[in-house]
Amino acid sequence: MFLRTARQRFIPAPAPVPHEAVIRVRQDTLLGDGRCGLHQRATVLRIPGRGPVPTIVIGGFVPDATESVFLLREQLVHQGDVYCLNYPCAGFSTDLFLAQLDDLVEELAVLRGREPVVLSVSFGAGLALEWLRRRRLGGGSHAIRGLVLVSPVACVEDLMAGGGAKPSTLLGRAIQPYLGGDRVDEKVVERSRTIFGKMFESGAQNKDALAGIMTPAELGFLKDRVLGTIRGIDFRGACERVDALKAMHSPSSYFLPGILPLAEVPTLVLYAEKEDSVLDEGSPTRSSLLRSLLAYFPKGRCLQVRNRGGSPVQHASLIFHVANFRPLIASFYVGLRKGRFGREAA
Repeated sequence: MFLRTARQRFIPAPAPVPHEAVIRVRQDTLLGDGRCGLHQRATVLRIPGRGPVPTIVIGGFVPDATESVFLLREQLVHQGDVYCLNYPCAGFSTDLFLAQLDDLVEELAVLRGREPVVLSVSFGAGLALEWLRRRRLGGGSHAIRGLVLVSPVACVEDLMAGGGAKPSTLLGRAIQPYLGGDRVDEKVVERSRTIFGKMFESGAQNKDALAGIMTPAELGFLKDRVLGTIRGIDFRGACERVDALKAMHSPSSYFLPGILPLAEVPTLVLYAEKEDSVLDEGSPTRSSLLRSLLAYFPKGRCLQVRNRGGSPVQHASLIFHVANFRPLIASFYVGLRKGRFGREAA
């Protein structure tokens, strides 16, 4: 932390700036024919980089993509521009989000000649898998250079077992009320906000550990941003995000003609050593990727992120366990530059 903050005095970390899309054909089509509304459009922010490989970041339910890579941004901007797709608070549409992703990838790959890496987290990794699945079904190619999936959540069954059993995970308990036949009201949404807030707060409790990765000012800024996002998600926004997860296809159903492999680019799948507070024991996405990774991604590698001698790495903990994720992600980009794919890509 000392070295990072000292370096920033001389080379300040660039701040995210709004990105005005140059290619927007797909998203404009959805907005123009009324299938989606402006309240469902994601905000795209760009962090200026210093290298030739751009990265597109897709976050989880919360925090936003910009906060997900708060402590990784310096590492990522060394590779190139970083584009953060932040979900809207007042709604959500998978169709519109993937249209924006399609437009952005085309803009970077075709207009700028720089195929991006897509780095996705939790629910965002599920969206990335859904994007690849749809592109394969539509016969389209994927103009990306690489893919990183952190603690993927691609279907409801990843968070809670079927059959009406009481969820064993925090996220399962947060979304269960949205799945039944009972009416969802503001109290349900407020309960979800409380659960997400407690999940973030629990990671911020270890002051001794955080002192080694963030200054008090950085922690205060990050906490305000994350909790502000959680409070800012309104009733419709919460319901539409859960609806998007409900509509996703489990990767175990991808074994159909024309779908697999999803992409033949270097792919790194990262699971935390302690996923059980979020992922159900029978998570079909985790089971599928662990058992058949090369069927999905022939140039893929799956690793478990551990913190030997410290607190166990939690689900998608890119903030509080950034030191454990950083070397694996750095090695992945090195592999891209040197052309080492498959099991050597990470």
